[in-house]
Amino acid sequence: MPIIRKNLLQALFSGAYLLRWNDKLRPVELLEIDKQAHKMLLACVLWHENSQTMPETERLALARDIIEGGLFDYFYRLIITDIKPPVFYRIKKNPEHFRALTEHVLARLEPQISQLGPFWQRMQTWHSELDQSTLARSILTAAHLFASHWEFCLIKPLNTFDDEMDDIGQSFAKRLDDLRFLKGMNAMLTPNTALSRLANLCGQLRFQIRWTQVPRIPATSVLGHMFVVAAFAYFFSLSVDACMARANNNFFCGLFHDLPELLTRDIISPVKQSVPCLPGILREYEAEELERRIFRPLREEGMALLVERISYYLGIAVGSEFQETVREGGVITKINGFESLQKSCNADALDPKDGQMLKVCDLLAAFLEAHSSIRNGVSSPHLQEAQARIRAKLCESELECLQLEALLADFD
Repeated sequence: MPIIRKNLLQALFSGAYLLRWNDKLRPVELLEIDKQAHKMLLACVLWHENSQTMPETERLALARDIIEGGLFDYFYRLIITDIKPPVFYRIKKNPEHFRALTEHVLARLEPQISQLGPFWQRMQTWHSELDQSTLARSILTAAHLFASHWEFCLIKPLNTFDDEMDDIGQSFAKRLDDLRFLKGMNAMLTPNTALSRLANLCGQLRFQIRWTQVPRIPATSVLGHMFVVAAFAYFFSLSVDACMARANNNFFCGLFHDLPELLTRDIISPVKQSVPCLPGILREYEAEELERRIFRPLREEGMALLVERISYYLGIAVGSEFQETVREGGVITKINGFESLQKSCNADALDPKDGQMLKVCDLLAAFLEAHSSIRNGVSSPHLQEAQARIRAKLCESELECLQLEALLADFD
């Protein structure tokens, strides 16, 4: 059974330091971890739209391939970050050169990722496969190109002097056009559709910086935090031998869990907790705005099933994304805690989703944000206090199977 260690979490988090479009003038810093979050949110939408007619086993397998393929490509990207895309694509055209590069990348990643056992083996297979035309890879490519093009549209007005911009723009247009065969892609690329607005709203979460009252390095965004929580949730799902549906749901729930903060901003926990009525007011406002700006437009364009799926990830029917649930025949049922879910509901047919474990991942991501800044020399009494408070909460967790105390001891 995989054991989660410090070096894996830090490797995952390192994308918060990697700048994108580093040779272009940028209105804001564009970070790899934010782009990956945007990409995987779009990949989830495309998975849902392209798998509705599949048998459930194929549908779940496709989701797993998309989730793991996205993580495999992300870890690969962390190593080759200094290679510009045109150079990388040129290397990729030469099988011998690409194989040598891949061997180097995997050797660098092995100490951090081999602890995940079968996941590591699947990663090695993914990067050695010659067939690049599978549905999972097409969806990931489409999501990758859309998220990268979204960033390109941000920087383009500031780089009119740059003679590369026209070629880059034309390349994006051609490659995206080639992927319109995917269900949902045409709507995503058409301005003012419900899907294009959802894709745009997801991208905007990179502008919301967490811990706004506390200077930090790196200054992580809500969007990047969502990706970290999603990946942690997936890794812990593997460590507790979660069924495929549960592991997939946990990743997607982590990925969507802060989507409502686009509508309310990221309000720090002490403020939320200091006013008893504030959490209720926020949840009511979030529900209204989600319905008005996201759910109703999607329903009006025939995507009611997508709304149901996102609502399930957000825990709307049960009042919290951090509540264990199952879903059978469209009926959502609360489950009383992690142990009950683990012992009695860990089956694909029940469409299970964790609650407490996802909360642990949310706290662990916040702990890593605080710890990384303090380690980088940017600290404050508020940050020190937050790190201690989050650590204490994690140590109080009843989920002994996650071995959190041993994990946190590595950060001493």
